[in-house]
Amino acid sequence: MTTSTKRIAIEPLSRVEGHGKVTIHLDPDGRVVDAKLHIVEFRGFERFIQGRPYWELPVLVQRLCGICPVSHHLCAAKAVDIIAGRAQLTPTGEKMRRLMHYGQMLQSHALHFFHLSSPDLLFGFEAPRDKRTVTEVIRAHPDLAKRGVLLRKYGQEIILATAGKKVHGTGAIPGGINKNLRPEERDSLLHEIETILGWAESSVSLARDYTLEHLEQLAGFGAFPSNHVAIVGPDGEMDLYDGKLRAVDAEGRILADQLDPMDYLDYLAEEVRSWSYMKFPFLTEFGPERGWYRVGPLARLNVCTRIDTPRAETRRQEFQSHLGSVCNVTMAYHWARMVEMLHAAEKIEQLLRDPDLQSMDLVAPVSQPSRRSVAVLEAPRGTLLHHYEVNEHDQVTKANLIVSTTHNNEAMNRTVRRIAEDHLSGRKELTESLLNNVEVGIRAYDPCLSCATHALGQMPLHVALLDSSGATIDERSRG
Repeated sequence: MTTSTKRIAIEPLSRVEGHGKVTIHLDPDGRVVDAKLHIVEFRGFERFIQGRPYWELPVLVQRLCGICPVSHHLCAAKAVDIIAGRAQLTPTGEKMRRLMHYGQMLQSHALHFFHLSSPDLLFGFEAPRDKRTVTEVIRAHPDLAKRGVLLRKYGQEIILATAGKKVHGTGAIPGGINKNLRPEERDSLLHEIETILGWAESSVSLARDYTLEHLEQLAGFGAFPSNHVAIVGPDGEMDLYDGKLRAVDAEGRILADQLDPMDYLDYLAEEVRSWSYMKFPFLTEFGPERGWYRVGPLARLNVCTRIDTPRAETRRQEFQSHLGSVCNVTMAYHWARMVEMLHAAEKIEQLLRDPDLQSMDLVAPVSQPSRRSVAVLEAPRGTLLHHYEVNEHDQVTKANLIVSTTHNNEAMNRTVRRIAEDHLSGRKELTESLLNNVEVGIRAYDPCLSCATHALGQMPLHVALLDSSGATIDERSRG
């Protein structure tokens, strides 16, 4: 970057899980010439789990995050199943894990939509900073805020019943699960399910109505054509727990289908750039320029051919009838996220009514152990991949984790650049609402930056606008 540019820094980002910053560079006329999302802390989980016995992995790696630990717990457990030679789970083992996973999807989607994003959606991107808080949501929309809290609470109760704890549970073990669902747990959860289904349905309507009412504004807000990647079942149906990878382009043409996660190194690569600790994955066949992609709720609706629960499938069709069979509107992530939350609630009801969950056949027998394993599932924020290798002493010798936020890295950077170009170019004054526009675009992806960075501590914010000589023109602080 030349000395004639001005630099804006947003550090760290607010109302996201974890720590990151944005830098925006302007030329002397105030036009944006570059904008980047930086992940500024070093991630070390792949290194410090080396030497540990493989059966510890499901408990160890979930410490990546306190928001989506179930995703890492289950993905590591699926990988450990392969190493232990117990990959073919019993019906009880698989269904208990699935119930845990859908509880995680429900609580995480409710947390993001109602607690982190709703202040922007309800009060406007450029509302005063003090207005854009969950406290103000509680004051202005108490019934909506209560619904968000109770939806998340219900998902956490599902996790408690399946994992033993609401955060950092121990339910998944090599080859299965360490408990079944007791009848009293089942009955307590079923008692609330109709209310949960109704709230999930109304949440889809809320996200739909907001998107359609503001579609003219949102259609170009940090939006761009992209590829999309997710796992699907054998017939292309949505499956958030298990499946194989499918990639489609911005028009919906299938680029690759039923890719085996064990072979991911044949079709996925990760580019390193000097200004971020987070890598940039891409489809090897198309290279880093054309092979980058998006993951998460929007990508999953674009990639799947159907959803196997009736209410969510009806809502998926409604989504596509308004936004097309493939949607590239970044802010449509919120609508897609609520469709998935409804799907999770429907799957929870199905599983709670399944008598297999009361069986004591919890762990699969041993078949063929392996020294290498790769597992994949769809975490709330997108595709999650765990790759492990072990030695003859059952110690981890290699680990590679590609988390959802990493898959979305290039897309989030493009969103930052697009919003900066549209909302910052030509401006001479730094405003907090302008900066929030950039953050709104990032929040649409529901990034989990701690999964990518493992930062600790609080999140104060200081932003400075400098001229080409380095002198401060304007600055603001938060926290």
